[in-house]
Amino acid sequence: MVLAVERRIGKFAVLLAMSNVQDEITFSLPEHWQTCVGKVGSMDSQKVVAAVETAAKRENIIKSDGYRETHALYHAIMDAMSGVTRGQVQLGSLMRTVGLRFAVVRGNPYEEVEEGDWIAVALYGTIGAPVRGSEHETIGLGINHI
Repeated sequence: MVLAVERRIGKFAVLLAMSNVQDEITFSLPEHWQTCVGKVGSMDSQKVVAAVETAAKRENIIKSDGYRETHALYHAIMDAMSGVTRGQVQLGSLMRTVGLRFAVVRGNPYEEVEEGDWIAVALYGTIGAPVRGSEHETIGLGINHI
């Protein structure tokens, strides 16, 4: 089993999350990979999870009627949130708020087809006290097999 350098699913997710509409994206995804990007801001971590999950379902990255794909996405989101929040996936109860761009990427990062699809969630933006100017940059990445 070989993880191909040109198929690093997490790298693509991070690059997409950090890119703005004005940025020229100079990379191309492997064939049959799927992506979606969006924004979310909240003092409630459940709203962040819901925003990413809703976007992934709306863009048909995952099936909306099955458990397995939703479960894989959930774990990828929670891993990414853990990075954003430095291990304490709490926001409002700790007087923190986030403003994030997110990217979801689905594809097979391996050369072997039988390895199947994986899903990566990248979150990039700001976290801090709910007072403008009291935030700093943050990033998180979660990757899970489907």
